[in-house]
This record gives sequence, structure tokens and C-alpha cells, in this order.
Amino acid sequence: MRKAIIAGNWKMNKTPAQAAELIEGLIPLCKGANCDVVICPPFVDLCKAVKMTDGTNIHVGAQNVHWAQSGAFTGEVSADMLTSIGVEYVIIGHSERRQYFGETDETVNLRAKAAIAAGLIPIICVGESLAQRESGETDALVTMQINKGLDGIAAADVKKLVIAYEPIWAIGTGKTATDEQANETIGVIRGAVEKLYGHDVSDAVRIQYGGSMKPSNVKGLMAQNEIDGGLIGGASLKAEDFAQLVNYDK
Repeated sequence: MRKAIIAGNWKMNKTPAQAAELIEGLIPLCKGANCDVVICPPFVDLCKAVKMTDGTNIHVGAQNVHWAQSGAFTGEVSADMLTSIGVEYVIIGHSERRQYFGETDETVNLRAKAAIAAGLIPIICVGESLAQRESGETDALVTMQINKGLDGIAAADVKKLVIAYEPIWAIGTGKTATDEQANETIGVIRGAVEKLYGHDVSDAVRIQYGGSMKPSNVKGLMAQNEIDGGLIGGASLKAEDFAQLVNYDK
């Protein structure tokens, strides 16, 4: 059985002081959760987050990582920098990175390899736009993103990483794929992994749903057999809402 993983993507929100207040509220509410709990604050909050969550069941992830160990890459952060302060996870290829900052499947692949080499667990994001879904391109698109994003990554490493299916049309819009739509597309993603690596790997890899999961729909989504958790946006910014998600089975 795959252990569920609920990760909060704070995006560009929370100063260190605000982050501390949120984490202070999360710690008692998330204690005893049966899933893996991850928070992904902005870079300036990471040291505070790692220190405050030490000894708790909350893990800390970053929202991006560069593929080089060091160099003239203004504004970027390396995997070694992240691991040096205790970060464990990193989001790679989020649709907002693809849309606004030129992220491609090729750079997703480079970043994932660098993360894995440094001991980070990548959360690799894939997903389609509304136009692509309406034109019937969803399955082919997410399969291509998996093929390119995982290119050259060893089977043993794929087993340990996380994939997040985030229909772009359901991020920040209030729209949500139906439980069945989300489950079906995540099944396609798992099938793409199986074609590359075999059933043993595809059965082990955890695949999250990342399109406006919230307290009102978490139970239905998490009841689906292919869905192993959520990559949470807005609902991760309030302790009570996020706690309801990580305690979805209670």
C-alpha cells in the first residue's frame, strides 16, 4: 500500500514571522496524521520552517531548485543549498513555473536529476490546460511530460519520488476535476510510468492530485484508488484547513 502524502505549496505567501505563526498552528493539528505531511514555503522561510518542525511529523520542501551545483545563475538555488539547511522535498515543474518562468519538460528533467543526486525528493508536476483537455489531448500530454520529465532517471529513484497531477484549469480557479476525472488521468500517468519502468515501479510511485483540493472535496478524491495525496495551494495557508486535509481519514 502506498502511503498518502499531503503537501502544501505556499507559493509567494508568508513572511518568516507569518510562516512561524502558521507552523505553530499546524504542529498540534497535524500531529498523529496517517499521511506524510509536507509544507513548501518560499525560500526566505525555509530555515525557520526546518527549525520549527524539527522533531515533528511535518517535513519541509522548497518550491524550486536549479540543476547546477553552483555558478552564475542569479536568483536560483541549488540542491546542495537546500539539503544543507535540512530541506527534504522540492516541487519541480509547477504549472506556474512553466507558464510564467519558461520551465520546460527538459529543465524539469535536469532539476529532478539534480535534486535526486543531492538526496532531495522531487515532487514533479504535470498537467493540461482547459483547451488541451477540451480538445482531447490530456492523455497524450501527460504521457509526454512523464516520458521527458523522467528521462534517464533510474527506476529505484522513480519509486521514491512523487508526481503531482495538476490540471492547470483547476488551479486557483475554484474549479475542480471530478473525482473520476482526476482518478482517470492519474491512472494514465501511472500507466506511462509502468510502460517506462514496469509494474513494480508504477505501483510504488505516489501520485498526488493538485487541482484545488480542499476540505469539502478531500474525502471523495482520496477515496479514489489511484490518488495518493494532494499538492495543496490556497488551503495550505490556513492551519485549520490544511489540518483537515492531512486528517482526511479521521
